[in-house]
Amino acid sequence: MNETPATSGPILRVFEVQAKPGCAAALIEKFGVTSAEVVRGYPGNLGFFFGRGVGTNEDYVVFTSVWRDLEAVQARFGKSWQDSFLPPGYQDLIDECSVRHIDAGGGWHVENAASA
Repeated sequence: MNETPATSGPILRVFEVQAKPGCAAALIEKFGVTSAEVVRGYPGNLGFFFGRGVGTNEDYVVFTSVWRDLEAVQARFGKSWQDSFLPPGYQDLIDECSVRHIDAGGGWHVENAASA
């Protein structure tokens, strides 16, 4: 395993949500607009992706933003970088939420099936 510091990056900021029953689709729609605007264009943001659970866990949704390093996350979210950031209108759709930060610097591999 690579012996890099815990904050080497890239850093995944994973916003995990248990949506209220029947609200996951509306939340996913908000992710594509509102949550995207929370991160898009900020220094150090490398992109984002979002999705929802399948099968029996369809009310579980995530919004993951990818950041150059922890300092970029902290610059965007300030002193509350470890807290969930809820744009207006989200609270009505959410039962529970949390945010996690994951250092992906030790192992990052993506295969593009189109280029294989």
